[in-house]
Amino acid sequence: MTMSRSDRTMVKRMNNSRACTLPEPRWIQRLAAILMTGLFVLAPFSAGPAMAQDLFAPVKKINDRVITAYELSQRMAFLTILKAPGNLRQLALEQLTNEALQRQAAENADVKPTAEEILAGMEEFTGRFNLDVEAFNNIISQAGIAPETFRDFVSGGIAWRGVVRARWAGRVQVSDDEVDRQLALTRPGQGVRVLLSEIILPAQTPAQLQASNAQASELSEITTLPAFAAAARQYSVAPSRERSGRLQWMDLSNLPPAVAAQILPLAPGHVSDPIPVNNGVAVFQMRAIEEIETPQPTDVTVDYATLLLPGGRTEAALGEAANIRAKADTCDDLYGIIRDASPEQLQRETLSIGEIPTNYALELAKLDEGEVSTNLTSASGQNLVFLMLCSRTRDLPEEVSRDDIKLRLQNQRLQSFANAYLDELKAAAHIEDYSDQ
Repeated sequence: MTMSRSDRTMVKRMNNSRACTLPEPRWIQRLAAILMTGLFVLAPFSAGPAMAQDLFAPVKKINDRVITAYELSQRMAFLTILKAPGNLRQLALEQLTNEALQRQAAENADVKPTAEEILAGMEEFTGRFNLDVEAFNNIISQAGIAPETFRDFVSGGIAWRGVVRARWAGRVQVSDDEVDRQLALTRPGQGVRVLLSEIILPAQTPAQLQASNAQASELSEITTLPAFAAAARQYSVAPSRERSGRLQWMDLSNLPPAVAAQILPLAPGHVSDPIPVNNGVAVFQMRAIEEIETPQPTDVTVDYATLLLPGGRTEAALGEAANIRAKADTCDDLYGIIRDASPEQLQRETLSIGEIPTNYALELAKLDEGEVSTNLTSASGQNLVFLMLCSRTRDLPEEVSRDDIKLRLQNQRLQSFANAYLDELKAAAHIEDYSDQ
């Protein structure tokens, strides 16, 4: 079950299995601190008869599954506890939509967690905060959150992982050569940097997503640099198309793990499988790869700021972005320059590279501290995204085993497959939104 900004999170190992899992989000640590110190204060949920009736009115329908106003209010309360940034109603509705699609996929695949699996998942989840399930439910009930909300949250995540395992676990093969290569790169002094080219195809609508996925699969068969460069100039919607898709050298660790897992095995000239990004589909070509003295980190934490400027890619918005860029040397400067910005317009987050939305992460990978990208727009296209890298922190590696490396590579690929599958489900779904009515 997702808990993320487009898909902000997937709960990792709600059971104790070492089978293929999905990455644990950093917000879990934040929730632990909040729960253990009692720092949240919310009015308990209550409603009169008329309001209660409204709470069970539909706000969205995904195929044959209805999201009610009550479910939406429960998720918003949970997000408030997590201190999630941005528009909580929009984020909650997006998460519930994704979860509805995931549950339908589980039903279609005849994947149904047992009561024992759900209880084990709930115990493992609450155990991270040194709480049992009863104590956890007592705490969240103070915010008006029903125990069923927590149970559904856990059971949905377990069911989705079951779907992912059923579809791909047997097909996610990691060779000994890949393990050897990754193992070498995790040793001190064995970092790596890559020289890539990119093609980003548009996916603003379900039909466009389907067409771009098909085209990206064809582009993945390219094996020469000139052919990829020509395709980038012809098809890519990224600003790099003016450079035939060519990017500068970057540390492999700057890339999202799911993307890096596809990039690392590529020989020069070869192209990655299609990679889903927000409102697009990406493919990357390896032009060169080399080892560097900097150790390959086990994790990269990125502090970044996003500022939404109305107007999309109009001259006025791009001009305003250029003026702000000229005045801002650090992310802290943005607050002095844009004094009246709302929390939704100007946000700053510190996340593990794997938790950042893929399109943001790919842009941040190209930046040094204090640098800015204006290559992205919001999902609607109405806002230009002023994306600034505040800092990047690397956790140095410890000694790891071959089994750990193999499991990590498998999980990274499963995460990529799961994200792509969710995009396919969303594109094929019949969705009715009543929330604005």
